[in-house]
Amino acid sequence: MQAEAGGYGESVSVLVVDDEEAIRNLMRAAMTGTEFKPIEAESGTIALSHLASKRPHIVLLDLGLPDLNGLEFISQARGWTDIPILVVSGTGDEDRKVQCLEAGADDYITKPFGVGELLARMRVAVRHYRARSSGEAAEPTLVAGDVEIDLARRTVTKNGNQVHLSPIEFNLLTFLARHAGRVVTHRQILAEIWGDEYSEESQYLRVYIGYLRKKLEDDPSKPTLLLTEPRIGYRLQG
Repeated sequence: MQAEAGGYGESVSVLVVDDEEAIRNLMRAAMTGTEFKPIEAESGTIALSHLASKRPHIVLLDLGLPDLNGLEFISQARGWTDIPILVVSGTGDEDRKVQCLEAGADDYITKPFGVGELLARMRVAVRHYRARSSGEAAEPTLVAGDVEIDLARRTVTKNGNQVHLSPIEFNLLTFLARHAGRVVTHRQILAEIWGDEYSEESQYLRVYIGYLRKKLEDDPSKPTLLLTEPRIGYRLQG
C-alpha cells in the first residue's frame, strides 16, 4: 500500500473524515512513505473543529457521517475556507456527484479505488490550491500541458504555435483552465459561459468541447487534456 513521496519537500496534512476505523486505517497505510500526513476525524463535527484548529492542506471526505451528511459538511466548510475537498465515497450515484461538486467539492472518487489514483488526485488538488494561494492563478498566462493561454492578449498557443479560437471557445477553455485538475459540472460550465438560462443545454457544451479537442488535442479521439467525466462534466488536465 506504500507509494513514493511526491517531492514537495514538506509534509502535507490530510484531514481524513470517515466514521469507519477500518477505512481510516486504510487511508493511513496508503499515505505511509509519502508526503501526506493524516489527521483523523470520525464525525463531521470533529472534522469541522480540526479544519479550523489544525488547518490541514486537504480534506478526504466520506459522505456517510453519523452527524452531518457530506453535503452539509462541504457547505459549512465552504463558508470560510477554499482548501481542497475530495469526496471519497462508495456511492457512485451521478446526482450525488453533481450535488457535491456544485456544493464546492474539488473532486469525487468512488470506492473501490487504486491508491495510486487517490494520491495522484490529491497531489493535483494540492498543487492547484498552492498556485491559487500564491497568486499564480492571477498571472496573465494560464498553462495546461503544452497549451498556454494569454489572458491579456486573449491568445492561445500549443507548443509555441498560435491556435485560433472563437470567443466562446476561448472563454470555455479559460474557465476550465482556472479550475484545472477539478471536475466542473455541465451546469456550472453552461451557466458561466452561456448564462443560467442555458444550464440544461448540454448539447452546446458537447459541440464546443469537440471543437477545442480538434484544435488542442494531439488525437481528438483519445483526449489527454480535455477529459470527460461521463454524465457529470469535464476536467482540464493541468
